[in-house]
Amino acid sequence: ESQCKRLIDTGSMAHSKARAADGKVTYPPGVKEISSNISKEEMVRRLKMVVKTFMDMDQDSEEEKELYLNLALHLASDFFLKHPDKDVRLLVACCLADIFRIYAPEAPYTSPDKLKDIFMFITRQLKGLEDTKSAQFNRYFYLLENIAWVKSYNICFELEDSNEIFTQLYRTLFQVINNGHNQKVHMHMVDLMSSIVCEGDSVSQELLDTVLVNLVPAHKNLNKQAYDLAKALLKRTAQAIEPYITNFFNLVLMLGKTSVSDLSEHVFDLILELYNIDSHLLLSVLPQLEFKLKSNDNDERLQVVKLLAKMFGAKDSELAAQNKPLWQCYLGRFNDIHVPIRLECVKFASHCLMNHPDLAKDLTEYLKVRSHDPEEAIRHDVIVSIVTAAKKDLALVNDALLNFVRERTLDKRWRVRKEAMMGLAQTYKKYCLQGEGGKETSNQIAWIKNKLLHIYYQNSIDDRLLVERIFAQYMVPHNLETTERMKCLYYLYATLDTNAVKALNEMWKCQNMLRHHVKDLLDLVKLPKSDAGSKAVFAKVMVITRNLPDPGKAQDFVKKLAQVLEDDERIRDQLEALVSPACSCKQAEVCVRDITKKLGSPKQPSNPFLEMVKFLLERIAPVHIDTESISALVKQVNKSIDGTADDDDEGVPTEQAIRAGLELLKILSFTHPVSFHSAETFESLLGCLKMDDEKVAEAALQIFKNTGRKMEESFPHIKSVLLPVLQTKAKRGPPRQAKYAIHCIHAMFTHRDTHFAQIFEPLHKGLDPEDLEQLITPLTTLGHLAQLAPEQFAAPLKSLVANFIVKDLLMNDRIPGKKTTKLWVSDDEVSPETLAKIQGIKLMVRWLLGVKNNLSKSGNSTLRMLTAILHSDGDLTEQGKMGKPDMSRLRLAAASALLKLAQEPCYHEIITLEQYQLCALVINDECYQVRQGFAQKLHKGLCRLRLPLEYLAVFALCAKDPVKERRAHARQCLVKNINIRREYLKQHAAVSDKLFSLLPEYVVPYAIHLLVHDPDYVKVQDIEQLKDIKESLWFILEIIMSKNENNSHAFIRKMVENIKQTKDAQAPTDAKTNEKLYTVCDVAMNIIISKSTTYSLESPKDPVLPTRFFTKPDKNFSNTKNYLPPEMKSFFTPGKPKAANVLGAVNKPLSTAGKPIQSKASRMETASNDDSTSNPSSPQRSKTRHDSAEDHSENEDIMKKGDTPETKDSDKPRGRKRVAATSNLDDDASPKPKRVRKKAAAAAPMATADPEDQWGEDSRLADSQAEDEQNSPPKKGRRGRPAKAAVANQECPAKGRGRGRKKATPPHEEEEEEVGEEEEEGEEENIEVKAKGGRQARASRRSTQRSEGIWCSESAESSPVKRRGRPAKTAAQPTKKQPA
Repeated sequence: ESQCKRLIDTGSMAHSKARAADGKVTYPPGVKEISSNISKEEMVRRLKMVVKTFMDMDQDSEEEKELYLNLALHLASDFFLKHPDKDVRLLVACCLADIFRIYAPEAPYTSPDKLKDIFMFITRQLKGLEDTKSAQFNRYFYLLENIAWVKSYNICFELEDSNEIFTQLYRTLFQVINNGHNQKVHMHMVDLMSSIVCEGDSVSQELLDTVLVNLVPAHKNLNKQAYDLAKALLKRTAQAIEPYITNFFNLVLMLGKTSVSDLSEHVFDLILELYNIDSHLLLSVLPQLEFKLKSNDNDERLQVVKLLAKMFGAKDSELAAQNKPLWQCYLGRFNDIHVPIRLECVKFASHCLMNHPDLAKDLTEYLKVRSHDPEEAIRHDVIVSIVTAAKKDLALVNDALLNFVRERTLDKRWRVRKEAMMGLAQTYKKYCLQGEGGKETSNQIAWIKNKLLHIYYQNSIDDRLLVERIFAQYMVPHNLETTERMKCLYYLYATLDTNAVKALNEMWKCQNMLRHHVKDLLDLVKLPKSDAGSKAVFAKVMVITRNLPDPGKAQDFVKKLAQVLEDDERIRDQLEALVSPACSCKQAEVCVRDITKKLGSPKQPSNPFLEMVKFLLERIAPVHIDTESISALVKQVNKSIDGTADDDDEGVPTEQAIRAGLELLKILSFTHPVSFHSAETFESLLGCLKMDDEKVAEAALQIFKNTGRKMEESFPHIKSVLLPVLQTKAKRGPPRQAKYAIHCIHAMFTHRDTHFAQIFEPLHKGLDPEDLEQLITPLTTLGHLAQLAPEQFAAPLKSLVANFIVKDLLMNDRIPGKKTTKLWVSDDEVSPETLAKIQGIKLMVRWLLGVKNNLSKSGNSTLRMLTAILHSDGDLTEQGKMGKPDMSRLRLAAASALLKLAQEPCYHEIITLEQYQLCALVINDECYQVRQGFAQKLHKGLCRLRLPLEYLAVFALCAKDPVKERRAHARQCLVKNINIRREYLKQHAAVSDKLFSLLPEYVVPYAIHLLVHDPDYVKVQDIEQLKDIKESLWFILEIIMSKNENNSHAFIRKMVENIKQTKDAQAPTDAKTNEKLYTVCDVAMNIIISKSTTYSLESPKDPVLPTRFFTKPDKNFSNTKNYLPPEMKSFFTPGKPKAANVLGAVNKPLSTAGKPIQSKASRMETASNDDSTSNPSSPQRSKTRHDSAEDHSENEDIMKKGDTPETKDSDKPRGRKRVAATSNLDDDASPKPKRVRKKAAAAAPMATADPEDQWGEDSRLADSQAEDEQNSPPKKGRRGRPAKAAVANQECPAKGRGRGRKKATPPHEEEEEEVGEEEEEGEEENIEVKAKGGRQARASRRSTQRSEGIWCSESAESSPVKRRGRPAKTAAQPTKKQPA
């Protein structure tokens, strides 16, 4: 059988070969001929059978291969390839695919054209894969699977048109792929295409484009599956395709042949996509990008920067580590000249910080430079980048980066400042309030709360409003439940630094004041209409306007609001409820919502009027404090007192928390007194009075004083307990508590006279000068009683002052002072006798301020006493028993007392010019703390417009202060006071009769007169002394001349000209004094001429000169002589005065005490006044921040802390008797005065506080460490202003000391430093005798005067000895000798 079968097979094979050879087509069994003569359905049926046959065949079926060879050729005929029916074409394609499989590796088709037609035909059929729901989809899938598995298309490598075939195939596959396909379809397509790339000889650009086009963002978004297919293909073929990709980028990037591909314009998008797919694809391309980063074409550089930003910033990118040269080159673009490039770099920073924290160190230095970029948008985006990263995770941002945000809170531009402030606020809320990062993170950014509140010191209303909003939303969120809100406020207040506390207090005061203004407006609106009423409404509208952003626009809106209030009773009632002292926080929210809803309009989404009203409501609505809140706050304080609070968890010592809580209640008692009216609150405060902590008891007393006006009637049981406590405090309590106790009684009780008498009598009778420690409280109490009830105790007080205070206390030194080298000691080291004397001086002054008249001539006597203390350097008896620190304290007390009296008109009139000048010289005292304390008292009195204008001239003497901090502070005070006066004149246009006492320009005559009588000005024509005069004049003139309002430069020039036509009223017949007057006038005139271009215009009005200082002009006298020596001309260089905006400037940090900062724009504030930048003769002086050609930044605070200008020759003393170089004038020690929170400072924080950089975190640190250095006395025993360069010349003391002495006198300074302390003191004593010129004679005069009663002898009107606080140079120097 088997043999028969073999014979049959052999016969049939022979038969088939014969058929193939003769060209006849053999069909599989059961399949008839397939031709055009049959129907479509029949053709499909027969083809299916053919497909099945070929599908079952394998490559080993040699006989069948031969048998069906003609069929294979027949199926490739044009009849089938071009058949109109798609089912026929699909079946033929499947057959052809199997034919290629079966006949592999040699196809039965030899003609290249035929092969091309076949493969193009198969490619066209693959389009059927697109419809996954088609009935034929499985057959299309079989076709794909077959050709992919067999790699049929590899046959085309030998064809000339292979590129066309492959390209068409790729295009088709990328077109048909969709999300309906499963993973197998995707895999077969990748297999098919990758075989062509990997096994072919080359990849044409056209084929590469077909793949890469799917990576272009536009295509990628249209067909994500095509993108995924291209991505998979590139990953599979990375090694093979990389040379062709490199070649493409090389042609486009390096050779600029953009015509090689339509994708040339997408080259950077492609690089990014390829890098994300497989970085190995770009191994040779990345170095080309480094070249492109340095291109001269801005747009090209920008594109590369955008590309690399995405590549470096991608989450898992390791490009920076793998390609460090490229990373460094990219970082260099942060400093690119093209703004959009810098902007792009800065925007990239946040992604980089978030995804690659390890690169933060590299970025920090570049972001620092960009945070000072001249472009606002770049500075803004630096903040956004840092804050975005910080909000994600604070660990991503180092302290340096956060510090850049901190700096930008003082940026010039509001948009940048706002972004920085809001960024810090959001960071603070997330990590400190919500505690997301734990305690360590919270401590890391604890400075934010202080920094944000410090910004409240800025002059810009926008800044202040934003601080208020931040406080209400981020620092103490108003939407917290009452107990939680008060706890938050309690611990916030306890951890704020001194200046932040002052700012917060000021914020509440400002809001309270605005509430009162709105309440006044409501009262005025309700009055019947009248002209006077309209004027009053307008005046109140103007006041409210100044408390809103953009006052120009706000004025119209506030007018409109006034009209609305007049017309709409409901809104008026709501607003009245809002500003009512009894308004609760919840009620406030309802009122605000109702008012805004009533004023809003859905048709007008953008409503500027409504926005302004919201600003106003935001400021006046009591969102934090009401009766319930105060009760919760008091309970929180009680918890701390009982030891049940979370003080330790909050990181606040219990004692500190209690003290801060009482301080907080104290300030709130001033702004929200009605909220304290509850028995529970008052009982808690009574408990605080009994505590040992003096500060707590003081605060409780002040709260009672502020809130207890209706206590007698509302809370009689509290009154009955409180009164005995107050009387005890007044008699035997600490001095400050005694003071507040007296004021409490005065404020709270109706029968105060009786209570006062019960306190006064026993204290008056019990005064014992021998028991000094027990004297201080009684004197304090009596002083305040004298001020509050002068008439009630008139007779005993006069006797007390004349006999006890002056004769027994001030004129006697009972206990010898400690011998010390210090000029100042801390409060607890001051002797009881000195403290008692200071209280005695204060008692005298308080009594006079209470009397407010000089009918008994007590004022004259007191003034003589005070000037005698200043004359004697604080040692009134001149017995030498007092220690230097005690003398310093008494000098400060006497000078402060003089300033107090000068604020009362009846006493100002009797202060002589000599007394005024002597008082002025205290600002040049040898003791730093005396200078500092006196300057603060002076500034405070001037800010309140209580001190006369001539006292503003005293700050001119600060130009000679050797300590930069003091000069900077003086300049701030000048700016602040001048601005206050100008603002006051704008607001009160009707005060023209007071113009002479308010107009800042009128300070010039006083400054000239004061400098004429400067004890350092001895030789009229001395160049060095005239330079000092010029310096002092410029110190004031620079600020006054910074604005030329109403042609003020011509007005000042006219004023100086007029002074030259008068004589000095203090010494009208003294030729030398008048010559000095005219010389100083010429100095002033030269400054004005050199610094102004409008001085020669007509003066707006004829100036009025003060008759106390200058005689009336002599019409017959025309003084046109120039009194300046010719060589002085070279010191007046033309230039524009610098804008005086120290306090308001957002980019001018002043130095923290002891940490001077010098910046381009703030040298005047921090550098020596001999520096070229502060000298009116300097050409640099005329440069404003906008004029600088070199300064590429708009923010000139780019200076490292600790930078100090180099010491210059001009910093050395010039002819003035110097105070020997001493550590109390050292740059490092001396600018660190004690910073104690005094009541005076707290009462007016805005008036005295330094700008931001003086509010360092160290501001609460005690200065005990620096005290010893700071308070060493000068080697030469004299008081007065220390040498200018005592600070600067520490490095070369011998050289510095040599200046100012006559050449013939050999300087023995080196030897003097080595002598012992006793010898040194003896030398000081000898020099004092010389300096004071006949002390014995004056002492004998004094003793005579004392015997007659220096204070009580009202007839003794003899003028004080004509001597200043600073003796003339010649007196303190050795006798002149001619050089040998």
